[in-house]
Amino acid sequence: MRNYFLFFFLLLFFNSCQKDAKNNIDTSIIEVDFMMYRFEQDFYENNGENLEVLKEDFPLLFPKNTPDSVWISKIQDKDEQELYKETQKVYSSFSDIETELTSLFKHITYYNPTFNAPDIITVLSNIDYEYRVVFTDLLVLISIDVYLGENHPFYNEYPSYIKQNNNRERIVVDVANNIIESKMKPLNNRSFLSKMIYEGKKLFLLDLYLPSKPDEIKIGYSKEKFNWALANEEQVWKYFIENNLLYSTDTKLNKRFLEKAPFSKFYISEDRMSPGRIGQRIGWQIVRSFMDNNDVSLQDLLSLDEEEIFKNSKYKPRK
Repeated sequence: MRNYFLFFFLLLFFNSCQKDAKNNIDTSIIEVDFMMYRFEQDFYENNGENLEVLKEDFPLLFPKNTPDSVWISKIQDKDEQELYKETQKVYSSFSDIETELTSLFKHITYYNPTFNAPDIITVLSNIDYEYRVVFTDLLVLISIDVYLGENHPFYNEYPSYIKQNNNRERIVVDVANNIIESKMKPLNNRSFLSKMIYEGKKLFLLDLYLPSKPDEIKIGYSKEKFNWALANEEQVWKYFIENNLLYSTDTKLNKRFLEKAPFSKFYISEDRMSPGRIGQRIGWQIVRSFMDNNDVSLQDLLSLDEEEIFKNSKYKPRK
């Protein structure tokens, strides 16, 4: 029995190494050019003397009809200053994040040579976790006050499934997700299966763009929830099959299995042990299986119909 378990874990380790080796491509000769701006430092560390310069340098951050008095009041606000000081305790230096972003942009460029790395601007958003990162083709806004660490007292009233991703290591993942979202073509097929695989494509892109990030960080699960998803993959898949969910177009399935939530809703006693968005993880595994069993390019994967991917995936849930 001991030898069996040793063999099992060696097999898992070998498969993991194979996957990592496959995705860890050499980007050393790829050059990316982008600028990093610490806007929040320039904004909050003065009494407004440089306001005209900031408005000229960052016109998108200053709506034209807003009077200067609003910005001066914001700079001098006690709560805003407290928030700023807390962010600087964590992010006095941003060099490690800049290194991660450089690696991300290199990997995206490797798979998409027409990609132009956007400039990075750090801001405060009064902890607006719905807009942690905002991406346009020219720049990325990162709300660093959302990434102070899940145990920071500013997040005491937040639900666990939200604040568990309020960590430094999630910044580059959220940037990658925003870039991926902006480049994905809209989904035409409205079946639950197609939605799962569509989300799985996005997560597979994270495999390629962030090969060194652990899976639980990429999908945004706590370690306990991630382990539940691993241990119960076969049971989740059986539930989808036995309840005829795969080809259902019932939009209620989105909230139950695809959208952000504290847990997925099977309507059983064990629900609260599950992570939300479990359908996304199943779609991820289907896409991974498809790419392991078919010789297709990334561009082909992204353009293929989701149901065709499923039919040729040879997906078998982990037992």
